[in-house]
Amino acid sequence: MFAAWGSWVARFRWPVLVIALCAVAAAGVWGMGVFGQLSEGGYYDPGSESTRAAETVQRALGARSGDVVVVYTPVGTTIDDPQFAQRVEQRLAALPRSAVTTVVSYWQAPSAAAAAAYAATDHSSAVAVLTLAGGDDGAKLDAYREIDDRLAVDGARVQAAGATPLADATAGRSAHDLAFAEAVSLPVVLVLLLFIFGSLVAAALPVVVGGTAVLGALGVLRAIAAAHDVNSFAVNVASLLGLGMAIDYGLFLVGRFREEQAAGRGTAEAVSRSVATAGRTVLFSASLLMIALAGLMLFPQGFLKSLAYGGLAAVALAALLSLTLLPALLALLGPRVDRLPVRLPGRRRTAGSGAGWARLAAAVLRRPVLVALPLLAGLLVLAAPIRGVQFGETDERTLPAGDPARQAVETLKAGYPALSTSGIQVVVRGDAAAGRAVAARVAGLPGVTAVTPAGSTGTLQVFTATPPDPDPFSAADRDVVEAIRALDPPDGAGVLVGGATARNVDSLAATAARLPLMIGLLAGATLVLMFLAFGSVLLPVKAVVLSALSLCATFGALVWIFQDGHGASLLRVTPAPLEVGIVVLMAAVVFGLSTDYEVFLLSRMVEARTRGASTAEAVTTGLARTGRVISAAAVLLVVVTGAFALSSIATMRFVGVGMIIALVLDATVVRMLLVPAVLAMLGEAAWWAPGPLRRLQARAGLAEYAASPAHPAAPPESTAPPESTAPAESTAPAGRHRRPDQAPVGAETSPAGGAPSETTVTFPAVSGATPAAPLPHLSLPHGPPPPGPPPHPPVGDRDEMPFAGRTAPPQVVARLDVTPAPGPDPDTIDAESMPTAGAMPPPLRSHRHALPPAPDRAEPGADNPGADG
Repeated sequence: MFAAWGSWVARFRWPVLVIALCAVAAAGVWGMGVFGQLSEGGYYDPGSESTRAAETVQRALGARSGDVVVVYTPVGTTIDDPQFAQRVEQRLAALPRSAVTTVVSYWQAPSAAAAAAYAATDHSSAVAVLTLAGGDDGAKLDAYREIDDRLAVDGARVQAAGATPLADATAGRSAHDLAFAEAVSLPVVLVLLLFIFGSLVAAALPVVVGGTAVLGALGVLRAIAAAHDVNSFAVNVASLLGLGMAIDYGLFLVGRFREEQAAGRGTAEAVSRSVATAGRTVLFSASLLMIALAGLMLFPQGFLKSLAYGGLAAVALAALLSLTLLPALLALLGPRVDRLPVRLPGRRRTAGSGAGWARLAAAVLRRPVLVALPLLAGLLVLAAPIRGVQFGETDERTLPAGDPARQAVETLKAGYPALSTSGIQVVVRGDAAAGRAVAARVAGLPGVTAVTPAGSTGTLQVFTATPPDPDPFSAADRDVVEAIRALDPPDGAGVLVGGATARNVDSLAATAARLPLMIGLLAGATLVLMFLAFGSVLLPVKAVVLSALSLCATFGALVWIFQDGHGASLLRVTPAPLEVGIVVLMAAVVFGLSTDYEVFLLSRMVEARTRGASTAEAVTTGLARTGRVISAAAVLLVVVTGAFALSSIATMRFVGVGMIIALVLDATVVRMLLVPAVLAMLGEAAWWAPGPLRRLQARAGLAEYAASPAHPAAPPESTAPPESTAPAESTAPAGRHRRPDQAPVGAETSPAGGAPSETTVTFPAVSGATPAAPLPHLSLPHGPPPPGPPPHPPVGDRDEMPFAGRTAPPQVVARLDVTPAPGPDPDTIDAESMPTAGAMPPPLRSHRHALPPAPDRAEPGADNPGADG
């Protein structure tokens, strides 16, 4: 299936290229308008009690703390100076009604008692509370940007606090840091690709695919934003994953294409085989990562859904363009992919043949237990800080310490506790008597320092309970919320608890309720897809366990840094509880990337196993063939994601540092050391699957591998007639990895459409066998050639041989002359002592086979030892 797709793309390369580029360009131009449709909300569960409390107060009393709280600190005078008060009132009255619906300030309060709530305790400053026009966060943000430069007053220091100014500062810094990250990472990635490929043309291809994936993702996000709220952080996720994964996928496909061309294959066949191997792996890897990102859709928070939109759009386009645009470019370029060679220092040293990785595999395979145990212990030590993890929500600490929006919020919390969001909001639906009763019960709870009225109507009473800790995400404050909710309300009354602490409690509860579903989705999808890809029961289980261990180690390190504060000064971040939405996002992405590299590594191992390699040989071949590529892919992704660690926003820095830690652990400790060690300990059991499951995988038709050996084989001793010109191919021994279309060992086939050829293969002496009569002539027809002239290769040079899937299997006629050697056992031979034609001879099963009597004539399709080589 994959080879046929590669052939089709190679044949219609020009239409594919034009359609893909036009579609991506149109989506990118149109998608630039997404930045005006993004929101900064969606962090809370819309169905939670805290959300219902906020909506109830909003409907009954309006915005109590306002969308914007402007702090005026006079310089050289006091807040009660009439001239100063007149200047402030004139400035507030001049604000456009299209942006500001209501204004309540210290200077407009109806009484001195009411004004006291709008002045600092030391009367050094006073505030004005603004309610912005707009029905959602995006509209309020637009309204604030219309007035943010109209709030200044002569003779005063002005600070704008509140949720909307904080969102504006975060969005502005996020857009700036995203552009900076891309400007830094792309040139570095291009230089690294030059070191990897040594050619400017080859190096540019993954970057082109990455850029087009990001452009296309912007178009998808704008289409989604037209119907749903999309958080601005979704653009960051789309850029990070679109660029990173497209470069990774491009690296694997371009590398495999150059490998196929170096083996002497024509352009069309090289494209077909690259898509059939590396392209197939790309599709499986992208599917696993997309399923992990789709798990974010299970949570009620709009923020997580936005991250799923951005990630799914980026990864899907990265995979789609890697299987359409990139093969079309490769078919168009052909050998010209190596044009514009660049000689860089160290390039000769990096271009090895995999001998170093083979030596590493050999070292691990010699002592797998001694390698695995210390590494497992080290990962568990890294994961230990998870036991003390605390979760919060995005607040002013996500901004740098010197940011004006953060300083304004800190001023508000210190001088105006009634207007800050750190208090616990208690909403009583009932009359004044019910409100007084609830307030008295709340005041008597342990940890509550004060209960103050915050507004009332005839049927609604609102109070603010002051918790013991100024940090709203502390365990003590959460305990107070739970204690208030446990109180029995008076008869005929109802109580809702809101505020920042209650929102955090509700968000954690909603996340914990859906987390098992996400874990089940990730584990189940990984087990099913990896089984369909590799046909083994234990390989998917091993992948899930090691990926989970790598994920725990990554989060343990992040807790140690970002929550406990170790090294926080070097990163210039303020230690704070982890934002639960970002943690869930990181879990999905890190797990997906872990299985991504697992698929790339195991693909080559299973491919070698399909050719008959033992477990040790398959591990060595897989590591030697993919070690350098996986390491290069990890380095490239570290550069792309590591640029986000340079951001001034703690959330983006958390993602960048977390990705660096996860990639380093996964691409080195786990994939290059733990995986070979675990496979060595599992031995032959690693490839086992029950018979019914094997047949199910075979019917799925997804275990497709190239027909060439996993490693070069020495040509067998043969005497072929002149018309037999096709290269010899080795096959796997009979067993579960044997494909039915494989030819016998050493058998050569005629060109497509030609007459059957004969091959005489002389095997070396077999230890332990006695002389026997030579086997007669064996005719093994594989079906007659199709009628009419042979089909012409669809693309490529006219002297290219037809490639996979384009011609019918030819007839094969082989004469096997076995020269036996005397041995101690006249009745049996030892199968393990049979040499094979290859640099790495695969041992067969450890049982002994009795030689069957030589038949007079082999029927077509009959089983015989010669057919299996």
